[in-house]
Amino acid sequence: MASILPLQGTLYNPAVVGDIRHVVAPPYDVIDAATQRALYERHPQNIVRLELGLDELGDGPTSNKYTRAAAWLKDWLRTGALRRDSQPAVYYHTIEYRPPAGDPGGAMRTLKGFLATAELEEFGTGHIYPHENTRAAAKTDRLNLLEACRANFSPIWALYSDPDGSIIALLERAVQADKPRIEFQDDAGFRQRLWAVTNPVVLDQLVAAMKSKPLFIADGHHRYETALTYRQLRRERAGVSTSIARQPYDSVLMLFTGLEDPGLTVLPTHRVLSTAVPPVQRLQSLLGEAFEFHAFPFNSADEPAVRRRFLQALRERGQSASVFGLACRNADAYTILALRPQHRPATASPRDRLDVSILQRQVIAKLCPTQREQEAILYTKDDDEALDWVRQGTGEAALLLNPTKVGEVRAVASAGERMPHKSTYFFPKPLTGLVINVFEEGERPEARGQR
Repeated sequence: MASILPLQGTLYNPAVVGDIRHVVAPPYDVIDAATQRALYERHPQNIVRLELGLDELGDGPTSNKYTRAAAWLKDWLRTGALRRDSQPAVYYHTIEYRPPAGDPGGAMRTLKGFLATAELEEFGTGHIYPHENTRAAAKTDRLNLLEACRANFSPIWALYSDPDGSIIALLERAVQADKPRIEFQDDAGFRQRLWAVTNPVVLDQLVAAMKSKPLFIADGHHRYETALTYRQLRRERAGVSTSIARQPYDSVLMLFTGLEDPGLTVLPTHRVLSTAVPPVQRLQSLLGEAFEFHAFPFNSADEPAVRRRFLQALRERGQSASVFGLACRNADAYTILALRPQHRPATASPRDRLDVSILQRQVIAKLCPTQREQEAILYTKDDDEALDWVRQGTGEAALLLNPTKVGEVRAVASAGERMPHKSTYFFPKPLTGLVINVFEEGERPEARGQR
């Protein structure tokens, strides 16, 4: 079963760094080059310098962004910019936010969870389940960073089932709601709050309650697999196959959120094709066997109103059927592709029944038959951005999906399957730098070379 472990978290010290919102950052995998540079300039101790450092001219095996991250971490610990808590805790965390415009809800929501560490388990041997495939390049980068710094800067996001909300209720009773340790409004306008729960009785109750719960990784598959690789490397260096006593590298930092949390949002990840696609008439011939076409014609004057009706129809029809939105460059109509009943997958595989799998097999494989064309696909979670990219000429066609349901994620993971790339976008993603898992005193960062 999953083993949840309180930790002595390392947190920024406001007395040294000032406003916490100036030193945290979005997750590394959503930071583009412009945002990376802006975060560097925002504060000399912004977490981006550790989590996603800039390459510099003359970098090599002994001096690079990973060794610089290790040196900065060591210095910030020495000067007190970062301080390690004196006693074990779990960190109750809430994010009050408004979903993106493309989400059908639109009202304010509050995501609730807690930060702690989880003992690592190999996939397929315990009760921690992945749901998406990973790519080698990202794992190499994360391993280089982990080897250099020996710390987790950002949490993996894990989901657990708790229909009656007893875990969060336990934590809420243990904190003073009006006295969070950290509270600020981030760049997106979201209200971020964090409390440290240190009561040993509460911690024991939480650990016991989580013991029987499977964990489903929502976000951070690359970092989890990297943590497994790092654990194996450390054991090999120590000449052991398992850790006799628990070591810091046997666990990894996670944010735990209930599957049933009403504040949890799953956004679709739309595909925008940047390579040539056939004219609409040819598309109807190419895809018409599997799909019914329902057009929403527009002109320059009524396009905004037609767009709203098109997106509303996509969401409503998607509640009970596999439907996709299509927009083509230089075409004055949005189109809904509705999968014909006889083409619904008969397989028992949860993965094969997903909309994103159907889209891949029935549409993308036909429009982008080569690997080069598929690697050129652009992705966005925003409905309007996908459509605007096509109207502005950034893409040749947009394929819009409905969000994958949380229950579908659980079914795929429980069956031991993996979703196609870019299947889900859980929202809002936890910030990097609120709580850091720096390994024990004997694990102080060392400068290590780049792999």
